[in-house]
Amino acid sequence: FRLMKLLEPLNINGMVIPNRTLVPAMVTRLSGEDGYVTQDIIDRYVRYAEGEIGLIVVEAMGIHSARSGPLLRIGEDRFNDGHRELTNRVHDTSDSKIVPQIIHFMKVARSGWRQTIDSLSIGEIDNIVAQFGAAAARARASGYDGVELHSAHAYTLSSFMSKLNPRRDEYDGRTLEGRLRMLGRVMASVRAHVGDDFPVGVRFLSEECIKGGYTVAEATLIALRMAQLGVDYISLSIGGKFEDAIYSEGEPLYPYTGYSGDRCMPGEWYPPLTNADNVAMVKNFINDQGFDTPVVSAGKISTPEEAEELLNSGKADIIGMARQHLSDPDWIKKVREGRPDDIVKCIWCNVCKQLDEKFKEVHCFLWPKHSRQAPPDVTTDFDTPSWGEEGSKLTVVLREDGGAELNWSRAPGGKIAGYDIYRADAEGEVMLVDAVKGARFVDKTILGGLTYTFYVRAFDATGRASPPSNSVRIAPPVPNYGATQMGESSNA
Repeated sequence: FRLMKLLEPLNINGMVIPNRTLVPAMVTRLSGEDGYVTQDIIDRYVRYAEGEIGLIVVEAMGIHSARSGPLLRIGEDRFNDGHRELTNRVHDTSDSKIVPQIIHFMKVARSGWRQTIDSLSIGEIDNIVAQFGAAAARARASGYDGVELHSAHAYTLSSFMSKLNPRRDEYDGRTLEGRLRMLGRVMASVRAHVGDDFPVGVRFLSEECIKGGYTVAEATLIALRMAQLGVDYISLSIGGKFEDAIYSEGEPLYPYTGYSGDRCMPGEWYPPLTNADNVAMVKNFINDQGFDTPVVSAGKISTPEEAEELLNSGKADIIGMARQHLSDPDWIKKVREGRPDDIVKCIWCNVCKQLDEKFKEVHCFLWPKHSRQAPPDVTTDFDTPSWGEEGSKLTVVLREDGGAELNWSRAPGGKIAGYDIYRADAEGEVMLVDAVKGARFVDKTILGGLTYTFYVRAFDATGRASPPSNSVRIAPPVPNYGATQMGESSNA
């Protein structure tokens, strides 16, 4: 493999991650209602370690006792044994490092009501500050390599930091210093419990993406304060707020259902690298102020080329991929071994997001049917998918609605997981359009007057792909919008 910045280690306050990849905290719903680490939880994170991901951030775990369905807990010492087993297993598997994301959240009800931070007394705030410190101490005692504070999305720390913070006391939402006071106190509490030699990261928003919320211009100042406080890495997300969440009767509000939720987990209709420019602005600003705090970029990053460019151009120090790592935990391993074509590419279908919203176990649509974990990486003694003697027989037909319908013959064998659809424009630039389970696809995004070439590749559950199918070129015409087509008289 060629020398890549992706493969370089990085020292984060004594925690040396073996490469520049990170899997952000992503809820699995694999724990029970009691919050203990389960075997399924261990299997999920060991699978990431098998893929040699640089830094594994374990899903958000509550520092308090409020119930919220199947969510991990770290608010009492009785949870330590399970966390210790998890960290031991990960460390025995590879050089991957592992940190927990610790979270405090407010109450929500099925009626649509939600608690807001202006209801908290000073005593309750003091207790939350102490709970963060105690949870960080449990993380260190349980063998984690560091800890990450959840100060993003719709949750308590983020709500104090929000420009919509309604408080009118020393945490006053009308001033930036008032909004940052809670995070400052939490950082002081955490340092008092774990010392200066234990890595502490923070995940927060580069933009709230709600009316009246803060934008990246203010995010640069928030990040600077984090660097001033001695945060060891900054991980940037975006959106995911309660303020624009869509209420479903009888269900608690889910903060990823509105526009801000779309921005947080962008679907296939969003362009790649949706958050990269914001992250670059934040990183450049704190660097210009003399701080070299590592910054994590996340948001629809999927290819090695995209990741490497972000690192080499100075737009990020670490590459965060949640959904892409879910679909293929072996992403960086395949890059290191020179097998980028074997990567199972996320198709941004957000089935994982929909499962989380319904409090169901989070799996990937691209995994084999009924799998609870990603399939193992198979590199030897395994037949690469092929089209067989009959070939793919790909055909493309223009439809009356303006779409292009593709049909092809299924690849033989029982191990085919799906088909990647590729499209090239007239300039020859090839893009992965989608992935499907069956042998039919309709491309609804073509435009008349342009020329397109399509081909398909079959892939198995490990990401190994067949050679391309036969290619088909189409040139849809520009529609005639004349008045006669609408039933109007041409003699008018």
